[in-house]
Amino acid sequence: MTEIQEPVRPFPRRVALVHDWLTGMRGGERALEAICDLFPDATRFALLHVPGSVSETIEARPIHTSFIQWFPQSHRYYRMLLPLFPAAVEQFDLDEFDLVISTSHCAAKSVVPPGRTPHLCYCFTPMRYAWDQFDAYFGAERVGAAASRLLRVGLSAMARWDVATAGRVSRYVAISQYVAGRIRRYYNRGASVVYPPVDTTLFQPSGDPPDPYFLIVSALVPYKRVDLAIRACALAGVSLRIVGSGPEEARLRDAAGPDVTFLGALPDEQVRTVYQAATAVLLPGVEDFGIVPVEAQACGRPVVALGRGGACETVVDGRTGVLVADPTDTAFAAGIDRVRQSRFDATVIRQHAVRFSRARFHAAFAQEVDQVMSAPAGRAIQ
Repeated sequence: MTEIQEPVRPFPRRVALVHDWLTGMRGGERALEAICDLFPDATRFALLHVPGSVSETIEARPIHTSFIQWFPQSHRYYRMLLPLFPAAVEQFDLDEFDLVISTSHCAAKSVVPPGRTPHLCYCFTPMRYAWDQFDAYFGAERVGAAASRLLRVGLSAMARWDVATAGRVSRYVAISQYVAGRIRRYYNRGASVVYPPVDTTLFQPSGDPPDPYFLIVSALVPYKRVDLAIRACALAGVSLRIVGSGPEEARLRDAAGPDVTFLGALPDEQVRTVYQAATAVLLPGVEDFGIVPVEAQACGRPVVALGRGGACETVVDGRTGVLVADPTDTAFAAGIDRVRQSRFDATVIRQHAVRFSRARFHAAFAQEVDQVMSAPAGRAIQ
């Protein structure tokens, strides 16, 4: 385990960690895992938990779940239960704790902390579903016209609840400057920034020359825009490999040509191997931060990314990859051609990625905890 930076003053003894749901090891869960390094004895809470789906570090202590857990097969359709999340997250009893830390991209930030107990929210993003990506997840073409209308009413109410409960957080810490801007826009609150941790010890260059394929590592969900990458690779005449699974897989397979290979979900060691061998890794969607581009750069591989969102903070155009101005097939195909015609230094790319190491995260997050614990009780920190 990476050496952990100690805070200026001792950490609180009784800590609650509240996460939205635990159904797999994605970027948010990797950040939670690193926070568990700092607070190994913290009590864990989640709306829903699929045992064995996350790391041993997270599951080292019992995970307290909400009534969402009681729904049969809820891990398969939990997003359809979003209107129930406010009641579910508010039923957690946190009275015994000295510090509440929520790791939130949906409802976890709205837990109800005891009166004078500080609440630090590590915010992955204000909930996409209720704010600016409803159609991508719940548009009529996704879930049917009737279900879409019902969900729109429910999620409009949820957006109002999301704003009304923003004051339950003492201090917001965002995963990127992009997310800090969303917090200002939707919650009218300031936020400091601590970039999420990347395992730069695991993800390293192989030293071998790349193979002639491009790569996507992604959950197969609408906002990731994997469909755009498939079309762009066809225009550029290059082969594409896709690592990941999700509800969009069948649709994407139907749209893919013979030069697209679906590898499914892979363990980290195999993901590292396909990173190391790729010509470049593609990021066609707007990411709040984007763990994948940093993992790819830690392996010395350049990234072709849409020049919006968190990618502008993790990819240096012309030095560690290519930033594409527009989310179109032709613009992304041109970006692919540009990276093929450029020479990138794997050592330089790797050095850039080390800025996002777990050790750096531990030190920065410990300082945020120290600041929230030293602030006057009950005061919101901007």
